[in-house]
Amino acid sequence: MNWSFGFVAQSILLGIGLAMDAFSVSLANGLNEPKMRRRKTCIIAGAFAFFQALMPMTGWVCVHTIAQYFKTFEKMIPWIALLLLVYIGSGMIMDAFKKDSDENETSTKLGLKALLLQGIATSIDALSVGFTISHYNWIMALVCSLIIAAVTFIICFAGVVIGKKFGTWLSNKACFLGGAILIFIGIEIFVTGVF
Repeated sequence: MNWSFGFVAQSILLGIGLAMDAFSVSLANGLNEPKMRRRKTCIIAGAFAFFQALMPMTGWVCVHTIAQYFKTFEKMIPWIALLLLVYIGSGMIMDAFKKDSDENETSTKLGLKALLLQGIATSIDALSVGFTISHYNWIMALVCSLIIAAVTFIICFAGVVIGKKFGTWLSNKACFLGGAILIFIGIEIFVTGVF
């Protein structure tokens, strides 16, 4: 493919498609922490954008170097995403039950470890985009990945903001709902990837 409007449009569409899981998780994060500061909102959106750019480039590198090993690993992607998101979601649901027993406790804040796990879990399926863009040279693959990252950042920022609005409205039910959303996304990634 050459540098063209089609290249940019295709990269934007890839970004939108890849960002949907990250959007849902961002929404859950906003639900869980309705008083989140704008700086943290940017960090969350930036983390998802980083992983959504990293994974397609990693896939592109694998296609051009160790493709036969990547094909074996690709079968494990749905399992990894399922395990990570169920782990994080279950933790949020357990926190919701703890909050019900202690009404004075404030919402559980998203930590760095959980954010990194969320970023990996929601972007691991983007490794296969490396196959889609394998005919690009490395500069085009990098630009495509950066466009995907920009689209992901915007979508995830909006997801956190929307989640924060509803998190205030839902108050103590938000943590449970956020955890349930993460588990549902993990199951959806697994079912889509396996079947």
